[in-house]
Amino acid sequence: MRTARYEKGLLDLGGGAYAYLQPDGGWGWSNAGFIRDGDRSLLVDTLFDEPLTAEMLAKIQAETGIGADRIGTVVNTHANGDHTHGNALVAHAEIVASEASAHEMAEFSPQLLAQLKAAGAAGQMGLAGEYFAEVFAPFDFAGVRGKAPTRTFRERLEIRVGDKPVVLTDVGPAHTRGDVIVHSVKDRVVYTGDILFIEGTPIMWAGPVGNWIRACDLILSLDAEAIVPGHGPLADAAAVRRVQDYLRYIEREARARFEAGMGAEEAAFDIALGDFDSWGDAERIAVNVDTLYREWRHDHAPPNAVALFGLMGKLAKERASRKRG
Repeated sequence: MRTARYEKGLLDLGGGAYAYLQPDGGWGWSNAGFIRDGDRSLLVDTLFDEPLTAEMLAKIQAETGIGADRIGTVVNTHANGDHTHGNALVAHAEIVASEASAHEMAEFSPQLLAQLKAAGAAGQMGLAGEYFAEVFAPFDFAGVRGKAPTRTFRERLEIRVGDKPVVLTDVGPAHTRGDVIVHSVKDRVVYTGDILFIEGTPIMWAGPVGNWIRACDLILSLDAEAIVPGHGPLADAAAVRRVQDYLRYIEREARARFEAGMGAEEAAFDIALGDFDSWGDAERIAVNVDTLYREWRHDHAPPNAVALFGLMGKLAKERASRKRG
């Protein structure tokens, strides 16, 4: 398993495969990937705004000689903006995503995020707005033009980058409604999107949790030499299993409280994180518990994102106060 220091920039994984890493891996600081074979290339994800994406594309060109106008394919691993908002900068590329992701992207435009961030910064929307504006402060949503997928698929799609087979597998719903694993077979590299948060807390907007755990099993079964997570440093098999451990732990702890009649908000505050307490953005447990409760209630309504951002803000403040005390 390949390992590397966790530093910002383009990391050569060998054989024409690359990872683009953005520490510290917290809110919005996502990773991306690049696969080439000769003059053929594929980009795995763009970044949260156009300046960040332009910086990444310039580094790819400097390292490989392939500029944005020559990238043939972009794969968006899922709908979240930190993996899609730079799509317009790869103007000539085919944009590939799962069918579920394409529908989800259409519902959450960068313009909506810009409006929410501005409202939060102006003191509107209460604690939810304050927390939203704080965690997304570094990013310029107002300048994002957006570009929707031009090709969608269900379940599995194999495409080629020169002579390299690249297998896309839709493992969602899990983190979102349509999460895609990208496997560059010859390179023995897997790009996981947000199925993996390493040294950061996973956030389960969609579920069910069982799908996410099985997606980790798929990653392990591919016997990759390099695993590039959606956020955080390169992963190894042990790190993948730790993500599963977190998901199983939260499922177990939340289930006990659900069966005892405790509400989702109370359960999120009540669950002790133990070994996972040091992971970044621990307040995301609020979303995870809410999603689990909705799964067990067979509630198929979408999550109340504004309310959940407010709850995460409340949890974050409580944790910060506890640490100061």
